[in-house]
Parts: sequence; structure tokens; C-alpha cells
Amino acid sequence: MINTAEHHRFCLVVWCYLAAFTLFPLLTTSINRITPTQSLTKGQTLVSARQEFELGFFPSGISNNWYVGIWYKHVEERTIVWVANRDSPLRNSSGILKISADEGKLILVDQAGRSVWSANHSGNAGNIVAELLDNGNLVLRRENDGNPENYLWESFNYPTDTLLPGMKLGWDSKTGLNRYITSWKSADDPSTGDYSFKLNIYGYPEIYLTNKQTIDYRSGAWNGLRFSGVPEMKPSSPLLSFLFVRNPNEEVSYSFSLMNESMYSRLMMKHSGALQRFIWIPSSRIWNLFWYAPKDQCDDYRECGVYGICDANASPVCKCMKAFQPKNQQAWNLRDGSDGCVRVSELDCNTDGFLPMNSVKLPESGTAYVNDQMNLNQCREMCRKNCSCRGYSSANISDGSGCVIWAEDLYDMRQYAASEGGGQDFYFRVPAAELVTSAAVGSEDDSNKTRKIITIAGIVVGSGALVVGVAIFLVWKRRKSNDGNVVELRGPRERSQDYLLNAPTIPSKRDHSGEAAADELELPLFDITTLVIATNKFSDENKLGQGGFGIVYKGVLAEGEEIAVKRLSKTSVQGIDEFKNEVKLIARLQHRNLVRLLGCCIEMEEKMLVYEYMENKSLDSMLFNKSKSSMLEWQRRFKIICGIARGLLYLHQDSRFRIIHRDLKASNILLDKDMDPKISDFGMARIFGGDQTEANTKRVVGTYGYMSPEYAMDGLFSIKSDVFSFGVLVLEIVSGTKNRGFYQTNNQLNLLAYAWKLYREGRGIEVVDSAAGEEYSESEVMRCIQVGLLCVQEHAQDRPDMSTVVLMLSTDFPSIPQPKHPGYCLGNRHPQNDSSSAKLDETCTVNQLTLTIIDAR
Repeated sequence: MINTAEHHRFCLVVWCYLAAFTLFPLLTTSINRITPTQSLTKGQTLVSARQEFELGFFPSGISNNWYVGIWYKHVEERTIVWVANRDSPLRNSSGILKISADEGKLILVDQAGRSVWSANHSGNAGNIVAELLDNGNLVLRRENDGNPENYLWESFNYPTDTLLPGMKLGWDSKTGLNRYITSWKSADDPSTGDYSFKLNIYGYPEIYLTNKQTIDYRSGAWNGLRFSGVPEMKPSSPLLSFLFVRNPNEEVSYSFSLMNESMYSRLMMKHSGALQRFIWIPSSRIWNLFWYAPKDQCDDYRECGVYGICDANASPVCKCMKAFQPKNQQAWNLRDGSDGCVRVSELDCNTDGFLPMNSVKLPESGTAYVNDQMNLNQCREMCRKNCSCRGYSSANISDGSGCVIWAEDLYDMRQYAASEGGGQDFYFRVPAAELVTSAAVGSEDDSNKTRKIITIAGIVVGSGALVVGVAIFLVWKRRKSNDGNVVELRGPRERSQDYLLNAPTIPSKRDHSGEAAADELELPLFDITTLVIATNKFSDENKLGQGGFGIVYKGVLAEGEEIAVKRLSKTSVQGIDEFKNEVKLIARLQHRNLVRLLGCCIEMEEKMLVYEYMENKSLDSMLFNKSKSSMLEWQRRFKIICGIARGLLYLHQDSRFRIIHRDLKASNILLDKDMDPKISDFGMARIFGGDQTEANTKRVVGTYGYMSPEYAMDGLFSIKSDVFSFGVLVLEIVSGTKNRGFYQTNNQLNLLAYAWKLYREGRGIEVVDSAAGEEYSESEVMRCIQVGLLCVQEHAQDRPDMSTVVLMLSTDFPSIPQPKHPGYCLGNRHPQNDSSSAKLDETCTVNQLTLTIIDAR
């Protein structure tokens, strides 16, 4: 007879054995290296010595494809930094990563034994091991040879979309490789995407961000301390240090390292086309977005054309270099500087001189001549003697050494403010006459030449002053004969200019600095006849839409330029204050996700704004239209969400002012021909001072359904009220459903309540609009829903700011917080006795407070 206690022990042992046997395949085990006798399969990982990085198999989010990749070991949400077989996926998880017995190569084989990927190296079978280092580098080496110089192969030579500390971009003569990073195809597809970040090793080296081989952004050349177009690269940074090697016979490369080994940092080429640097600080346990590009209009490649200078702190952003003028004045007036500039007068090699430009991003430099042995004076003399030389600069600003000479046309320059700390000095060739009014850069040998120039200039200036004096006298006499009727001497353009100059100004940073209102405007003025002809007398056929401001018409100028004309209605809900606000505000805002204001017209009681034409009209006209919404498949919707977020971030943080839009909604998001979103309608926008965080108003304006509770109830608005509106927009874009307001009607939840309910029940994916198609990443959709709900939380302090939102929309944000209850009203909509009323009075309750809201649409 079996003892009961022994029976229980026997059963327990058997149960434990069976449990361990059953669960073993599900457990992940780790190894420290791969050898010819030890391979890696699903469920196993290769871990670095100090457990900093981990290598293993992972699935794609959009299919059943499997990949081998490297990720951080201690970052909670898997952050992949390298993929072996990015363009050769396994069709299931039954792959094996091993070292081949015959050739000693690291290979990945599928379940049939076919090679899917292999490390490209020439080696012999033997004592070869694959090891993952603590810097994230996977290396192949001899068993007893840990010298990095003798590595047979290393993953750092074959980067994917991420640059890690110690990894190099650029050319290596030893391997013959020019290393660069390339984006994933999409958020869940690691195959090679469209965007690359690649070092141009020729001339004066710099890095290009390209989209299908078309340049989108240029870093500027390395000047000894940083890339001249990246002022954020501080040589005294407590976090990062940067290394650039330029030895054409051996190596031309860029790399970075961490000053604090307890942190992580990575530079990543996103599938959306953004280049981003992240910093992981252990105390915060999240990825912090440290830097990104392109970030503004001046980061767009060749934005201002040949011999043009882009200045993000000016409006318009494009200007010509001294001694140049716009090649296409009409396009320039419409704020399109892509045609660039032409010389006002021809050069004379014998008398030309040089003018300095301070704090500029150096011109495109792939064909520049570089001599490290020259000083700046020798550089000037070489440039002077070479009649093809367009300008010169120091090659190394840390000690003023070296010489760089440009012998071709100058492109893609940018002006930085002194406080930004970007760029460097550049000296460009000008005719002798231009040296009179500017300080010429020359040696003492130039003194006789300069005296001659000044003598000639004095004669010219004196003659000019005489002519001007005579002209002034004649004008004065004419005015005298008209009994002081000055208006007779001015046309409609001058009267429009007077109106704007005499209008009350909007407080701004430039106002505080003492700049006059006249300097603020700098906006082209259209005469009414031009706009009447362009819009075919404001015909109904040219009508694009209508809002609280008035009607928007499509127009075509005589030169073929398509425009959108926003005409203030005499019965407009908005008035002249909103008109002036929009003119003065948006005229000085420049961003790829903000609509571009081309000019205005104020004549014969007409008040009109002229914008760039948006081929796909407003977002609401497509999103809420059943016949058109299918054109917005998920990837376009996600692109629109990210674009709006970047535009709003610019308004809140990156522009010269802190702008609160106050009327962000689907009808104020315009779509261009590529479906890129642009925020429009700044009539309600307000500028905040440097330290201001919120403001109060008794006049609550905005659109029902998009207003935050604190703004609707108490008139309090801040960047967080814009964040609330953005959250509503995100949920509308995901769902294809319009948020009808704060209330419930016929026992049906509004959009915010509906999305919140499904999210809490774990059914958030049901929010997705069927018109978005079926080709989408579920994780990407759920991330957008979660971000949208975070933005519409009831209390403003709980909502994220837009910099955090932009980061959370990235797939790399490790831990997105759980949202709290959204801010929306409960209760029912009260019936309206007058259905023809243009305004809606809605009464609802939030936390037992009652509110009357006016719809300003």
C-alpha cells in the first residue's frame, strides 16, 4: 500500500516535471555567443556581457514575417536598433541563426535549410564565434582574438535605420564601405524605406537627408566643431561628444559618443522622413526627443534658390545676398524663393572684393576646394586670384585654420541669429562698388584700391543726392498746388499700406524689442482688379468654401499661379480685428505644416487674404464625405495626424512667438496635392509672452465640439486648450466621425465618450473608420487613439504638451501613460425653437457646472 504523503510528493514531482516540459518552449533563454556548435532559434536570445543589448527573433506587425534584430535589454518597450534580414524576411518563426561549418559564415536559414541572409565576409571554417558587444555591435571574430582591428565582420559596418554611439557614418578605405542609415518602410515593416541619411565624402563633407535620391535636407559642412547647419551640436555638451575624421586616403566619417554611460542615445531615420535624436535618462525611463530635422522652412533643401539666404526669424524667410536681386520678382512677392537671385552688376576680377556674412550655414559644399594647410589670409588671396571663386571660409573654426573655396554658384545658405550659435563666417565676392557701404575684408595692400573706390562712390552718392533733392522739390511743389491733398498722389496700394500701418499692432516679441509696425508687415499687397480677374469676378464656379470669415474662392493669376482668396463678408461673424490679426500673425509664421499667406488686399471696403492654393481643400470635406473618405487610407491619415502635430508644436514652441490657435478643427486643416496637412485660419489666434502660460477672455470664440472644458466654461485658454482640440481631431481622423459636441443625444455617446468606452473595454480598434482600409498597423492605430484620449483629458494639467505628443506618435516612445476621463458634457441637447438660427445655444453640465456655449462657425 502506498503511503499517502509519498503519493502526494510523487504527484507533485510528476506535475512539476510535466509543467516544466510543457512550458520550456515558451520560455526565453539567453546565450553569450554563437559558435559552430551552438546556434540561435526563436525563444533564444544573444545577450551582451553587461546585458546592455539583446539579439533575437521578432515578428513584423503587419504580416507573419520574422526578422533577426538587436534591441536594448533594459528598455521596457522593445526598441530595435539593427535588423539583419530587413529585406529577406522569414515567412515564419522557424529560422536558425548559426555559423556555417563549411565557410565559417554567420547565416540565417529557414525551416527548409535555405539561406535567407548571411554576414558578408570572407573567412575560413574554424574557431569563429559571433558575439554581441555592450555597444550594440554584433561581431564575428576568432575565438581567441578580441582585437577590433581583426574582426572578420561587424554589424556597425552595415547600419539599418539607427546610428548608435561609436557607430560611424561615412567612408572607410579598409572595408571600402560608405556607411549610412536608411528608414524602415513603415512603422512595422523594417524593410528598406525611402529615406536615407548619408555623408557626402567629397569636397567639404556634409550629410544629406534624401527621399528616393532627392535631397530634402542638408546638414551643412563640418567646421571643426559641428555641422554648420546644426547649431544644437554644442562642443561643450554634458551629454554628447562628436567626432569627425576627414582623411581622404583612409577615412571620412562622423560618429558620436556618450559622456555618461548610464544613459542611452541614438540617431534614427524615421519612416516618415524625420531625422531624430533620442536620449534615454534612467530616472525618467522614457526616450526624450533631443533634436530633430528638418524642423522649419529653412531646413528645406534650396528653399531660397541660388544666392538666396533663408532666415527663419524673418518674414518672408528668403532674401538675396548683398549685390543680388530676385530672379523672379513676382514669385518672390508670393513668397516663393526657389528661383533664387541674380547679380545686380557684373564682377570684375581685378577690382572685386569680399564681404563677410556672419553666423551662416555654409553653401552646399560637395564641390568645394579644401586646403588644411592655409590660413584665412592665404585663402582670401587664392580666391582673389581665381576669377571663378565665389567665396571662401575657414575650414576649422575652432582655431581659424584651413581654407575652403567655392568656385561654383552658392546654394542652400541659412542665416542664424547670434543667440542661436549656429553657422560661421563666410566671405563672398562682390563688385568693388558694394564695398563702399560695407566693411570690406582685405589686407593692408588693398588700401589704395579702397581709397579709389571711396572717391568714385563719393561722386556717385553726391550726384544721387542732388537728383533726389530736385525730385523732392518737384513733389513738394505739386502737393502745394493741390492744397495739401496728399491722397491724390497715391494709388490703392499706398492707401492699403496706410491702413495697415495705422492699425493697432499685436503685441509680439518684435514689438517688445522696439521694432516698428511697418517693419512687421512685409506682406505683398494685391490690388482688387487683379483678384477680380483672377477669380472671374468672384464667380460661384470658383467658390471653394465658406466659413465664419466669409467665402473662399479659387483664383488664377495672369502668370498661371493658382491662389485661394479669402474674402471678408460684410455680415461676417468675424470682423476687422480678426482680419488684422491674421494678416500680422500668419505673415510671420513659416512652417511646412502651416498654410502660406501670399498677400492681402484692402480696397473699396473689401478686405481679402490671398493664400497658396490647396488642391485637396479642407480635411473635413474629405474625411466626413462618404464618397471621398476612402481616399484617406490609414497611412495618409497617420501622416496627416503627425503633420498637424508638428505644425502645432511649431506654433507652441518652435516659432518666434508662442501662438495659441484657439480654433483648431477639421475645416481649418487644408490638404495640398500630396495630402500634406497645413493649419489655416489664424483669425482667433493669440500670442503669448515668453513666460505666459495661460490667459483669460470673456469672449469665448471657437467651434462647438473642439473647445476644451476650461476654455468653454471659464474662458481660460493655453497651449493645453489647443492640445484638447488636437485630441478631438485625432479621434475624428481615426474614426472618420465628427464630434458633434459635448452632449449625448438620443442616448448616443459623442465621439469622445464613444472612443473612451471602447478603449476601456479593450475594443479601441473598433473606432477605426472602415474607409481607412485594412492595410494598417494595429499598434499604430491604438497608439493614435491613446494619444487622442490623453489630449482630451478633462483637466488641462493632465494633457501632454505637443513636444510629448510628437514623441508619443513615434513608434519609439516606450511607455505611453494611460488616459484619464475625457472632458465632455453629459446630459441632453435642448431643443431649439428657432431652427433657422445661425448660432447654437447649448446647455450642458460638467462636474455640476452649467455653461452656455456659442458656436462661432
